[in-house]
This record gives sequence, C-alpha cells and structure tokens, in this order.
Amino acid sequence: MTRMIAPLDERARAYDRMAHALNHLGDTWRDWPDLASVAAAMNLSPSHFQREFTRWAGISPKQFQAALAHGEAGELLRDGASVLDAALETGLSGPGRLHDLFIAHEGLTPGEAKAGGAGADLILGKAPTPFGMGAWLIGQRGLVGLGFIDEGAPKRTGFEYQGVGEAQAFADLIARYPDADIRRDDAVAERFARKVFESGEPMPVALYGTPFRRQVWRALLEIPAGTTQTYGQLARAAGNPNAARAVGAAVGANPISWFIPCHRALAADGRLHNYHWGVARKRAMLTFERAHAA
Repeated sequence: MTRMIAPLDERARAYDRMAHALNHLGDTWRDWPDLASVAAAMNLSPSHFQREFTRWAGISPKQFQAALAHGEAGELLRDGASVLDAALETGLSGPGRLHDLFIAHEGLTPGEAKAGGAGADLILGKAPTPFGMGAWLIGQRGLVGLGFIDEGAPKRTGFEYQGVGEAQAFADLIARYPDADIRRDDAVAERFARKVFESGEPMPVALYGTPFRRQVWRALLEIPAGTTQTYGQLARAAGNPNAARAVGAAVGANPISWFIPCHRALAADGRLHNYHWGVARKRAMLTFERAHAA
C-alpha cells in the first residue's frame, strides 16, 4: 500500500527533481538499482527520496521500476517473445495503474474556430500541475489551453525546446485566440486544476481548431498511455495517410498539453525532440504514463 498522493502544489514544486528521477529510473530500471543508489543519484537520503517520490508519483520507486518492467514485458510478448524470454529481459514486475481522467470533448463551431475565439470570454491563470507550474486558459465550455512555465529555462538550442518562462507561456496561449476577451484570474485556474488533478472530476475540453486539426487531436487520444506513434502512423489513424507533415503541424498546434497527449507523438526517427514545453517534460510524461499504465 502506497501513501496518499501529495497535494497538488507540493507535486508541482517537486516536479523538477522528480523529472530527473523519472529519467534516471527510465534509463536504469533494467539493472534494478536499489533505493540507496537511486537516492544517491538524486542527492537525497533513501528515506527522503522514497517519501518524496511516492507522494509525487502515487507509487513507490520499486513499484515504479516493476511497472516499467511489466510494460516492457507486455511489448515483448506482443512482439512474439516467449514468456521466459520476456521474464529474462525484464525481471519481476508488479502492479501499478493510473486512474485515467475522463475527458469530455466539446468541439466549437467552425465559425467560432475561424474567428480566432471572437466573442469568447476566457480566463488566463497560473496554477500547479504534477508536471510543474501550469499556464491555464479556461472558457465557459471547459479547458481551452494548458501550457507549462519554467522560469530560468535555458534558451532553445538547435531543434529542441527547453521550456519557457511565465510571460512567454501566457503570450503563447493568448496568441492562439487573438480575438477572445481574456482576463487574468489565478484563483479560478487553481480551483480548476485541483478539481482535475486532486478530485479527478470529469473535465470538459473546448477545442478551438479546424476540423482536420481536431481529427488529429482525437487520434492522439487513441494512443494508449505510455506508448507513442509517429506522425505517419497518426496520419493513417486520422484518415490522411499522405499528410504526415500536416499532422505534425496539427500536433504542434495542440493547445491543451497532457490531456490531449501530443507528448505521445514522435517524428519518423523516433526521437523525443521538438516538444513545445520542453523535451525533459515530454520524457517525464511518457515515463510516468508507462509505469502507471502497466
């Protein structure tokens, strides 16, 4: 039995260190490092790391390792490996499942989408998420936009995004809806965040986008948690097998991170580059999902 999950603001504050832990565990789980060695890599005592990780992730580091092994074994078996081969490849595994949030889709009319949000009253606010501080955009019909804030993040290097500060994150969301009436209210954003991430209430999503983009975003939701697809695979799933480039643009235009899981989309070479809110966050999201979905 794991401890009760930590309050949302505590999880947000712990995100940077936990992202590092997720990446480390994702890289080393096949060697089954013990708690002391993993904690040392985080510059924490074993008891401190065990407590903080469990409260952030909802499962212990050992359960997390086991869940990654479980997920890997499932992939090996689906690829035709024998049970013995899968066991030898992954070692013992254990339970771990994330309670999936129910997302109710409510697409807006083509006229509303074309008008850039004209006539819409939207609330912009800063509020915590399990993956750091979030930039939220909320309308009467539901969540309109979610990005992430990384103050002090290094500037983009080459093709990879490293994260953006508060001003840039807010400007990004506002620019997507240039004709909407937007006001700042962090309290509203925090109430919304807690309803979704702490209470697990159903979350309506109001998608402003062209029919093609909304079709791609729906295809993203069909990708199982913790797994990935290339833009070409998404294009086929969206009914446009020759539109991989356009699908990539639609994925990049996704306004609602995490809930519309653009982090599950990869370029043809399979690398994790070019995630708008930071490559480290994308990897942390995938690793977290993979363990909880196993």
